[in-house]
Amino acid sequence: MEITRRRLLVYATATPTLGVAVRLAADIGIGPDGPDALGPLGGPDPADAQIASIVDFTDALTLAALPTQHLLVVEITTEGRVVARLPRAEVGQGITTAVAQIVAEELDARLTDVDVVLEDARPELLFNQLTGGSNTIHALYGPLRNAAAGARARLVTAAARRWNLPASRLRTQDTAVVAPDGRTLGYGALTEEAARITIPAVSASPKNPANFGLIGQPTTRIDARDIVTGRARYTQDLAVPGALPCVVARPPTIGGTVRTLDDRAARAMPGVVAVTQIPTGVAVVAETFDHALAARDALVVSWNAGPAATLSDADIRTRLRNAVPPFVVPPLGSLTVDRSFDFAFVPHAPMEVLNCVADVRSDRAELWLSAKSPIVTAQTVAVKVGLPVDKVTVHVVRGGGSFGRRLFFDPAIEAALVSKAVGRPVRLMWTRADDTHHGRLRPASHHRARATHLLGTVVGYEHRMGSVTLDGSHGLGEILTAVGLEALGAAGQAMFRLSQLDLYHFGTQTRLLKEVDLPFPTGSWRSVFSGQVRTVDEVMVDEIARALRRDPVELRRAKLRSSRTKAVLDKVATAGNWGKALPSGVAQGVGIHEEYKSVVAYLVELDARDRSRPRVTRAVAAVDVGRAVNPRGLEAQLQGALTDALSYILQAGVHIDGGAVRESSFSDFRYARMRDTPVEVEVHVMPPTGEPGGAGELGVPAAAAAVANAWARATGSVPTRFPIVDG
Repeated sequence: MEITRRRLLVYATATPTLGVAVRLAADIGIGPDGPDALGPLGGPDPADAQIASIVDFTDALTLAALPTQHLLVVEITTEGRVVARLPRAEVGQGITTAVAQIVAEELDARLTDVDVVLEDARPELLFNQLTGGSNTIHALYGPLRNAAAGARARLVTAAARRWNLPASRLRTQDTAVVAPDGRTLGYGALTEEAARITIPAVSASPKNPANFGLIGQPTTRIDARDIVTGRARYTQDLAVPGALPCVVARPPTIGGTVRTLDDRAARAMPGVVAVTQIPTGVAVVAETFDHALAARDALVVSWNAGPAATLSDADIRTRLRNAVPPFVVPPLGSLTVDRSFDFAFVPHAPMEVLNCVADVRSDRAELWLSAKSPIVTAQTVAVKVGLPVDKVTVHVVRGGGSFGRRLFFDPAIEAALVSKAVGRPVRLMWTRADDTHHGRLRPASHHRARATHLLGTVVGYEHRMGSVTLDGSHGLGEILTAVGLEALGAAGQAMFRLSQLDLYHFGTQTRLLKEVDLPFPTGSWRSVFSGQVRTVDEVMVDEIARALRRDPVELRRAKLRSSRTKAVLDKVATAGNWGKALPSGVAQGVGIHEEYKSVVAYLVELDARDRSRPRVTRAVAAVDVGRAVNPRGLEAQLQGALTDALSYILQAGVHIDGGAVRESSFSDFRYARMRDTPVEVEVHVMPPTGEPGGAGELGVPAAAAAVANAWARATGSVPTRFPIVDG
């Protein structure tokens, strides 16, 4: 499908107070010459973007994510509150703060007057509400600015009419319109009049970025106090009347099923309300979670083994290695750098465990959970409980971490089935062990990479990857289809191709992904394939530099295609004092990555004198995201990415024993703790170079590569299995 032309239409919603919304109109159906060409306002479109082609994954997601009617709305209440309805999930990444900054900027409102509300699932709309692909700010930056600017123009017009003054003489400040003589009218006092205005008397265009006062300023999260004081509400905190605690007894192997069940002892225990069998196990509903957990442990269940029961780590590695074809013989006279790498399965392990509150009745269903793909959640639940999708309501709740895990909605399906079976609302919770043993995993993978060089020049680079199949059932497929990317194939192939970018002038470059269909629950883990692919590529750059007897940073500078990428590399090399003298067993490493219309570089110092307990002692990052809406939030994202990266590179992974995950919790899944993290972390945000790109997943691949390269330089041994310290 050829994407030819799109327009963002800003219009007033039919409410007694001012509400301004943005929707997408296309040449197909409603176009620029159709009945809504000028929108209900009757004026020219405030935004008119020509889109010639989809150049990368970020563009594809942006097209698919552009809001439709009533999905992205900025409202002004009579109390003077500015309410932005956000069709995304806040899972700790700070998007509500960035959205508040954008809206407050264009409205000249006080940041404390802005509320950001997470929108319910809207299955009746054309496009998905998926929160993923580091796309939220990139996709919504322009539409939010247009909506807020449209609201401001109407508020100014309403004040001008009230005062009988030319609108051009008025200004806005601190959530109010200000007259030349200093009189003020708060937005709340004007909102009803502004709602009746169809054509504003002043421009509804967004500000010139040169006049920004809030966008680009380091800002503390608007919900920080609520989070640290416990006022913030997560799914388990919600007061849903009658919702009873629920846990599930699960099989010892992945995908196992119930063979026989004796629940008599459990049913007789105090506080137990119901026991019911569901496809994934046996659910216990009780008056408290203590009662439910005790009764779950009293169940007598025999289990059928899951489909992966014959597979363990060694079998999986063999299958993956066999899937990757060998390289052909290189040209005569050339030399090669040839390496192989293995990556373990990695769970997402968000701090807040999975959960869902569900109330399923005969004629409707209502669910509350942190859902990053809420439309697909509602559609799937509707099928599972036998209801029309318009009878299923999914409320999106803030989440305590995700890293891709909450793209999947396993607890929603379970909670809905249990609620339907027992006839009561339920508050279902996965334990930490539940998610470690049965949750989604970043696919294990095997890589072969080869660089061919001749007379000191790299003339070719090949990278072949064998991976356990990536499950794309969370809604990514719907987005890709919506923007005409069916040719990219299955989710894994699409993510592999779309995340690739040839950063270097390395001659002819080829990349190949071969997925191996093994019965393990996989999912998009922060940075999806890039965290593995870029790590391999950047380790290979260091290996090429070693073979050519060149400095790794100098080689990168000479071969990088992008001036933006060179700039971030130069920044970390200077700020990190690349090449400084360090003790034996301590070394620096660098890594760079470009994706989501953003670029980043990391330099780390790693102490490997105790190889069983390596530690990154210092890290420096430099990032260019085009325009950072909230540099403080961006800094936090890159700090978190560093922690993820050093965890799975050095010590965090899980093992498979006979179709079961060996690890159970943070006691044996060795995610980095405070003692493992750097004492010193610097993040340098580069000056604006354009519109905002993505950042949520950007840092992981570069940070991982920097840690791996530091290990190689500190120990003299190139790492080929990740995590490096295994067991």
